[in-house]
Amino acid sequence: MPSDTEPEVFGQYHILEKIATGGMADVYRARLEGAMGFEKILVIKRILDTLAKDEEFKELFQSEARIAALLSHVNIVQVFELGEVNGSLYIAMEHVNGIDLARLASRARPMGEFPVSLALFIVGEVLRALQFAHTAEHEGKPLHVVHCDISPQNVLLSHAGEVKLTDFGISRAAIQKGDQDVIRGKYAYMSPEQVEARPLDGRSDLFSLGIVLYELLTGRRLFKARSRDETLARVRRAEVPSPRGFRPEISEDLEEFLLKTLARTREDRWANASEMNDAIAQLIVREGHRATNNDLAAYLREVSEQIPTAAPRDSQASRRTLAPTPIVVVAMEASPPPRSLATPQVTLAALSNEWTGIIAEADGEIWERGEGAFLVCWTVSSGFRETVARAVRTALALRRCTIQAGYRLSVGVAPGVARIQPDTHRPGDGWELAGPFYLARWMMNLSAHRSRVLLTEVGARQVEGGTSALGRIPIQGNKYINLYEVG
Repeated sequence: MPSDTEPEVFGQYHILEKIATGGMADVYRARLEGAMGFEKILVIKRILDTLAKDEEFKELFQSEARIAALLSHVNIVQVFELGEVNGSLYIAMEHVNGIDLARLASRARPMGEFPVSLALFIVGEVLRALQFAHTAEHEGKPLHVVHCDISPQNVLLSHAGEVKLTDFGISRAAIQKGDQDVIRGKYAYMSPEQVEARPLDGRSDLFSLGIVLYELLTGRRLFKARSRDETLARVRRAEVPSPRGFRPEISEDLEEFLLKTLARTREDRWANASEMNDAIAQLIVREGHRATNNDLAAYLREVSEQIPTAAPRDSQASRRTLAPTPIVVVAMEASPPPRSLATPQVTLAALSNEWTGIIAEADGEIWERGEGAFLVCWTVSSGFRETVARAVRTALALRRCTIQAGYRLSVGVAPGVARIQPDTHRPGDGWELAGPFYLARWMMNLSAHRSRVLLTEVGARQVEGGTSALGRIPIQGNKYINLYEVG
């Protein structure tokens, strides 16, 4: 941004603020100005500089715009334009003045259980969007759109009580090109057929929406686990605990509705979004769960006005008494090469065993382990520089053996500090997605597009030679970090 008072000019738009950074793009609130004082607030979704030359991601980005532009519906975020400014691809789209469902559920948690009536209303509105998308046509031919990324983050709620589905960036449609068998999306919200890379239809989206409803009503994650592999295994099994066991007020009919939506075999689910929405409508009438846009708007106001509850003083004091410990975190994940390349020579289980030996020789500690995915930590007792260098050498050794085995390796190295609990030998609750642990995972995901070991600037200062600056990369909100590649 040029300054706090002068918005950045991006083509015909004035960038007002960054809203979010995703896996493909930065998202900004922007203003379009016209003649006679006309102005319009909208959203600019601009592809990340690091992916601007990646043809696969450019195609995904353009596919989102092409598909969404054909889906004009009150419950779908509208796309106005696909364009390019100074080599940077962007999508101009409708601005929804509100919050996404994931944030609403999180902020509403201190107020108690999520209202059943509002959960059913929101899901019903999303079903209207899906029915339209699933049956959409272009020039008389079916588009066969499947969203493939139904999740709370992609359900937007306006302060006026509107519900809108967004982000068709990985959807499958007849107009798309390229390999449609690549697994993309949020693992914990996939259908069994999606994680198994089988052909998809609209019933996959209905399964994903069932997960969203289950989690809204129970306040518990359905398939999410600590590792990717365990999450995928849970989705494949599709074992659904009784929602009434977590929330007794859920009726038998509503439980039956949820279990049908979350059936492992898609032939046992609802035939389409229209049939599922009819079933919801009957439930609402039969059980008196009626809600409107005005009710949702009132709930959003209630949640936004609540006063956050402070943490107990004794727990705050306890955290302060723990001295921060220097650590180095390595997050890594192996993935098979494209089908056009050679088949891997060993299984992921065998590769993981080989990793274990390399890490043990380097005195690293495996804090999380899945098949083909590790989180490794070095606790620094002395010699911070040497520990960082050892972690980097280990990452490079792991990359070499992974490539030799016929896989690709994504890896991020993040030095940092953590307050280690003496009883658990881990940080406090939530450590998995905090500080250097979050940063290492984030770099690992970015590394997947570059096939290099990524390292923070702090880490690069400790390594003599062998690193090259990748650039200043946005990470959260308006935060940036300088990243380096190794090897």
